[in-house]
Amino acid sequence: MASTPYETSWFGPPEAASHPVGAGFARLWRGFMGVRIMTGVVLLLLQITLFALGQPVMPWVLALALGYLLATIAVRLKVQPSLPVRALDRHWLVTVGVDLVFFIILQAQQIGGINYGPLLALPVLLASVLGTMLLALGTAALVAILLLADAWWLTLISTADTTGRFLQAALTSTGLFLVAFLANQLASRLAGEELRSVQSQRAARIQTQVNELVIDNLTDGVIVVDRQSIARAANPAARALLGAPGATLPLPFSLRREAAWQSVADVAMLTFESRLPQISDVGIDVAGAALVRVHVRTRLTAALGGDSESLCVIFLQDLREMEARVRTEKLAAMGRMSAAVAHEIRNPLAAIAQANALLDEDLTDPAQRKLTQMVQQNAQRLSRIVEEVLDIARVQQVGARADVPTIVLDAAVYPALEDWLQQTGHGKRLQHRLRAERLGIVFEAEHLRRLMVNLLDNAARYASQEPDAIIVSTRIAPDGRGLLQVWSDGAPLEQAVERHLFEPFFSSESRSSGLGLYICRELCERHGAVIGYERTQRLRNDTTVQGNAFTVAFQAAG
Repeated sequence: MASTPYETSWFGPPEAASHPVGAGFARLWRGFMGVRIMTGVVLLLLQITLFALGQPVMPWVLALALGYLLATIAVRLKVQPSLPVRALDRHWLVTVGVDLVFFIILQAQQIGGINYGPLLALPVLLASVLGTMLLALGTAALVAILLLADAWWLTLISTADTTGRFLQAALTSTGLFLVAFLANQLASRLAGEELRSVQSQRAARIQTQVNELVIDNLTDGVIVVDRQSIARAANPAARALLGAPGATLPLPFSLRREAAWQSVADVAMLTFESRLPQISDVGIDVAGAALVRVHVRTRLTAALGGDSESLCVIFLQDLREMEARVRTEKLAAMGRMSAAVAHEIRNPLAAIAQANALLDEDLTDPAQRKLTQMVQQNAQRLSRIVEEVLDIARVQQVGARADVPTIVLDAAVYPALEDWLQQTGHGKRLQHRLRAERLGIVFEAEHLRRLMVNLLDNAARYASQEPDAIIVSTRIAPDGRGLLQVWSDGAPLEQAVERHLFEPFFSSESRSSGLGLYICRELCERHGAVIGYERTQRLRNDTTVQGNAFTVAFQAAG
């Protein structure tokens, strides 16, 4: 029966467990089969030599030697190793059994006056190394019985003194018992070592695969370099930070080959020289790419002894991402605090607005009514800010839903647009171009209305008073998604403003809460949509006009 290198075979009860079918024992089996073939060749040549020298050699002995050689060759070519050899099974019979019969016949005949007893060590070794202890001792006992039977038979057919034959049989049997015991003990230890080695190799391979998977998926860059600044390993994040992602940076490579990497290589060299971890912020300025500021941390591996040297593990973190995480955490804390404050402001603010409305009804003096109108306007402004702050909490609590309804894009955009125009009166400044036809999108109608109100309020705040200063358009993208764009002819955004455009509580003017665009982004993310900003141009009265465009790409229904 063919076995895999990691299969375990057993003979007898659990306490008699033997060695597994490993690559080492398979090689031993093939080695024994080779020795049997060589033994057959030698014995056949020996019989032919005796016959050539005039010694009495019977033809059947020559035929027996030739048959043994052919049998050993057939076993080597046709039989697959199945370890351990089971007692008296077919594998035992075609190997150990055949050897015992052949060698005992030669020993009994004593052809040419040659003692063939030492050859019996071969089947005993085969049973001891490739079988169980019980099989090894049993084979040795069988050999002893056969040798004693041969000596006894000699006493029956011969009148000569056969005491020496009995002594030879006893000494040979004793030696074979010792060989069987020691060989089986050594084989069992080898089996245990091989099993542990296989298990260790499998564990090491699994651990290596896990380490590679973890390192490859780290957002931080990891590079392993030697004292000559040669990178032995680098994960995708490190390649991206170095400005050469993917296969464009095959391993190994030198950190000294690019001028932009010199600062990283210098930190690694300082680590080797001082034998201490290093922390530094460096810049990686690759030609044709933006400067990347990187936080570098280094650690030395322990030397394995001998001539092996330590390696330096370099951890790279994009400072922009670190700053963004810190900023996000601060904003999240600020948002929670703002929501709590908004809840506390809401009720007193409603009371102020109601009291102001009652007071306004009883006043007739225009100057006093002007003051109440100022109170009303500012109360409404505070109310809008409170609602925006609470909107953030509502959106974050709702999260993504699995049962989001589908709506027709143009059919939902048009009424939201009409409502906004009626409330604001910006009809002369706005133009709409709805060209998405009957495209369905995955979005809630109320959330789409809130999204449009925030985008239109933002556009009206910065747009000019020219006709068509604000353009709302829809269309179908080549990939089938629905696109909604709100364009206005406002001034270009500063780079610092554009970088923080969708962050909460960030605004370029003091009268804005800085929450409108942030709410838009949150609503889009929870519906599988994407919102972005770009500076584009449009044709107005045969004149090209630059403007700010906010585009939302919706997930198509179905």
